[in-house]
Amino acid sequence: MKSILKPIWHYRQFLLRSEVDKILSLSMLCSVGMVATRILYSGERDFLFMIWNLFLAYIPYGITTFLTHNSYWAAYKRRFLPTLAVWILFVPNTFYILTDLFHLGGHDGAPLWFDMALILSFAWNGLLLGVLSVRQMEKIVETWLPGKTQWCFLYPVMLLNGLGVYIGRYLRFNSWDVLTNPFALVIDIVNLVIHPLQYLEAWAMVICFTILMYIAYTTLKKISRTIW
Repeated sequence: MKSILKPIWHYRQFLLRSEVDKILSLSMLCSVGMVATRILYSGERDFLFMIWNLFLAYIPYGITTFLTHNSYWAAYKRRFLPTLAVWILFVPNTFYILTDLFHLGGHDGAPLWFDMALILSFAWNGLLLGVLSVRQMEKIVETWLPGKTQWCFLYPVMLLNGLGVYIGRYLRFNSWDVLTNPFALVIDIVNLVIHPLQYLEAWAMVICFTILMYIAYTTLKKISRTIW
């Protein structure tokens, strides 16, 4: 029994390492609880997919939290660069949840105000996970690129996030398609890049979300420095 409980206990310690982790965990549990409540009330599983989306959004935060508390891992390029690459693939999942607002009003079975609260709770958690994860990675990259993270890290990452949100929402690719369906993914991205005039609406969304995410990130970072 101890051999079973020990890894669970260590995972609990990792998940609840700080006050921020505790608040995040409580907030995510609240979102999951709202989905469970909706299923019990309506008998429908329309929003069950949002729990999976939230799990995918937690992966980049889990990666940067691990790196933050295990500095030895980030100290060596051979270990850090592959980890950074995986993080870049998954971090758009955090901001992607904001687009789940498209589902508002498209399902019956529960009051519209409840569905709005449910979707907003997931969007808020995704935004927090994204902002915190990017901030943690920015601090780590700062040790490699002192004074250059704004241009060499933050702007490119936010642009990649905007592109990732578009690819996920409209092209319907997932992070793991880099391994399972790389050719189709690369072809679609190349078409976007070399034929921008044919995809003006796509690039408009990418740029719009890039600016929105950068503003949200910068605002929350400035507020945290000012108040706390």
